[in-house]
Amino acid sequence: MAQQDTDQQHAGVLPVDDEGFVIDTEDCEEREQAYRERGTSRPITVVGNPVLHKECKDVTEFDDELAGLVDDMFTSQRTAEGVGLAANQIGVDLKVFVYDCMDDEGTRHVGVVCNPKLVDLPAEKRRLDDSNEGCLSVPTAYAPLARPDYAEVTGQDEKGNPIKVRGTGYFARCLQHETDHLYGYLYIDRLSKRERKDALRQMAENEPRYPVVPND
Repeated sequence: MAQQDTDQQHAGVLPVDDEGFVIDTEDCEEREQAYRERGTSRPITVVGNPVLHKECKDVTEFDDELAGLVDDMFTSQRTAEGVGLAANQIGVDLKVFVYDCMDDEGTRHVGVVCNPKLVDLPAEKRRLDDSNEGCLSVPTAYAPLARPDYAEVTGQDEKGNPIKVRGTGYFARCLQHETDHLYGYLYIDRLSKRERKDALRQMAENEPRYPVVPND
């Protein structure tokens, strides 16, 4: 019986396909709702908050505290009507992000990645997409930003199991955007000075639609 419990503890949260990538497209509504119903919504930190501008700490404890954080992140993401959320966006200095994002084919993806690393892709897989990008931590601002339209991320799930996640189009952008967050980069850091200034102007001129943590 003890061995069975151990096996369950180390079982992956999501199944994987023949190439070892998580299958994050099944039971999306039920899984996201379960996280959300356990969680509490927290306000979003915005550009200028120090936690957003440094590399986060690795997740080393895959425990109830982490599970509670993940629940709160899904709840906060839904409150803010986002498609991805990194832990430092609710003020927590840990490398974990959650996502609830459609790809360009309209397929929904829901999952959790701890300690993510973007896979360096060969040139033939790097077709750039210069669509608009926004960020919950830069509320109401948008700017075009070229990113590869395919992305692969390695990391761990919330139980500590090794995982691989891949995405195309908008979902690929999400994976890159959220991984950037955990290494201290906002999307506006990848813009030209003029484009960054314009994004900050947009933010200053409008009110966010969700609770935020004001910077002192």
